Order: sequence, then structure tokens, then C-alpha cells
Amino acid sequence: MHIPPSAGPTVRPPSGRYIFLASPWAPMGGGMLRVAEYLIQAQDAASVGAELRPLDTRGGASALYSLWVLATALVRIVRGRLSGRLAGVHVNMAERLSLFRKSAVVLLCRLLGIPVVLHLHAAQFEPFYRRLPRLLQRLTRWVFSLPASCIVLGSAAQRFVTGELQVPPSRVEVIFNGAPEPTQARRRAGACPMREVLFVGNLSERKGVSDLLHALALPGLDTSRLHVTLAGGGDVAGYRATARQLGIASFVHFAGWSDQQQVAQLMAQADVLVLPSYDEGLPLVILEALANGVAVVCSPVGEIPNVLQDGVSACFVQPGDSAGIAASVQRVLSEPAFRQALECNGRRLYEQQFSLARFSASVARLHQRHFGNGQTHGGADKDSAHAPKASS
Repeated sequence: MHIPPSAGPTVRPPSGRYIFLASPWAPMGGGMLRVAEYLIQAQDAASVGAELRPLDTRGGASALYSLWVLATALVRIVRGRLSGRLAGVHVNMAERLSLFRKSAVVLLCRLLGIPVVLHLHAAQFEPFYRRLPRLLQRLTRWVFSLPASCIVLGSAAQRFVTGELQVPPSRVEVIFNGAPEPTQARRRAGACPMREVLFVGNLSERKGVSDLLHALALPGLDTSRLHVTLAGGGDVAGYRATARQLGIASFVHFAGWSDQQQVAQLMAQADVLVLPSYDEGLPLVILEALANGVAVVCSPVGEIPNVLQDGVSACFVQPGDSAGIAASVQRVLSEPAFRQALECNGRRLYEQQFSLARFSASVARLHQRHFGNGQTHGGADKDSAHAPKASS
């Protein structure tokens, strides 16, 4: 498999203009953080345009501390506007407090005349919005009416944004997230006697972690050479206790929160990725698995059934079906021809639709349209020196 060369030195654009990527820049940012990191990593050092810079709106501590981080982010936006070098702000939004923090960013940009592209990531935004009081729903619709464009992850989110949030279809862009090429060489088939099963995500009921653990305890699953890694934050201690109670702790390992490099290493060793979620958008970890040629077992929720095909590019299991999870994992691991077909078809789909180059180019075109001289470009200066660097 192709391993991309390390990036060379970046060149500062002559204009000195830049675009802020507003997002949580701490581990709790999850997939939204990785999407923002990937965009910065994909900046083209040969292009002349605005540089992408991280703008942390959340921080890594308490919700109260996040107010200070948000205030600092707003000050940086004002400074950018006064300098005349801030071309625009790309706002990455999710549900709950993310909606309110990012709304403050959108409103300030509106007051200052700074164009905004809003990027909606959250799978749970739709039910969250429906639970809001009517006044907050009305305010949410107003906030969504302000950006120059709204990026969504697929057709289901597009219907929600145009229908319930009443954003004109002409201002809604469907752009699939992208994942980078693998940075670690894949393990050769048969090189290790153990069969590696991988889960990556926040350890929660929404992600189907209990269902996965119960599946691993079913007698129909051959666990004699099985090793399972669950990588992610959340209730690690609680799920570790569940694994002990189910008698599967001997082959189930909890890696905790894992950065991009650690996930890349786990992907390189994995035989199958399992994500039996109840609710998703288009999970980045699935795209990363496709990029690495790893077979995927997942539930057909959110945008997943719109882009993956059962038995061709993934193996679908219904949410909550522990027996189905066990049977699907067993089939992938015990039928080499089926596993290889999933790997090859998944990799082909990645190359066609989910490469980082395709994703970055789509976002760059949108920036160019709304931010003027807004193609992405590498570089950094004192305003971004204190921000976390994207891992490579």
C-alpha cells in the first residue's frame, strides 16, 4: 500500500491572509477535531491563498473554562478583522453546548462583516434540535440563516437542514469527509496468528459498546485466537468492569483515548473494524478503515447506508443485535475471500469518494467562492503558534 512521503516545508502566502477553523482542539473534539486536523494537514504549500489556522472554541477542561476559551477565540476574530487579514471563518458545529458556542462565533462574524462557512458534523443534532424550546429552535434557524454556506455530510442531513432549519438549498453543500492515506504499512495476511478486531470511538451506549462486549461473550464466536482493542475515551472503567463480568477480559484490551498516530498503528494491524452504533453521521473512523483496506462491520444508520453497500463495501448489523455482531465478525474472520472482497471494495470506494485530497479540494473551492482569495495554504506565525499542532 502506498505510504505518502513526509510533507516538505510550507511557504507563507504572500497575502498573509488566513482562515480560522473554529473547532474544539482537544481530545474531546473527537471526529470533528480530526476533520479539522486533516484539513490543516492537507494544505497545499504550492498554492497562493489564505492559510488555514486552528481556532479553539472549547478547550480541554470544564464547560465553565470553555467560556474563557471561547472569549479568547472571539478576541482573536476581532484582531483578525482589524488586521484586515482574516479572510473568513470555517465553523465546525455539533449539538448541545457546541451549538451555543459556535452560534456566538457566527453572530460575531456577522457583526464584523466576516464571511462564515458552517460545517455541521453531529449525528445527534436533529433530535437535539427537536427537543429545544420553540424560541431556541427559532434562534437556531436564524443562526443557520447567517452563514454564506452550510456543509453537511450527506443527503439525510441535507434534508434536515433545508427542511427543518429552512436553509435555502442553494446554500447547502454536501461534502463527504475525507481521510488521509495510511501512514503505516499494513500487516501481511497470515503474518500474525492472532485475529485483530478494532473499535474506535467514544465508549458509550450510543456507539453500541455494550452490544459489542456481549457479542464477544456469545458461545458461537471463536475467541481462541481473538484479540479485541477498544480505543477511545468515555466510560473506560465501566466497560472494563463489564468485560470482566462477561469473562472476556483476557482478550479485550481498552487502549483509552488514542491520537491520530496511535489509531493509524491500530488500523495497520486490524483484520476488522466494528462500529455497531445506534446513531451516526458519516463516521470518520469508517473512512479511515476503508483507506487502510480494513473490512468494516457496522450498523446502517445515518449516512452510512447511503454510501456503503451491505456485503460489498461493508457488513451491516442492526443496532442492538449482539448475535448479529458476533455472526458478522465470525464470518469476516473465518471467510478469507469475503474479507478480502470487503477490503478491496472498501479501498476502491475510498479512492473514488473519500480521499483527503478530494475532501480538501472541495472545501478549498467553497472557501474560494465565499472568502475570495481563500485556497488553503501552509504556514504559521505567532497568532497560531500557541495552538495545538495537528499530529502527523
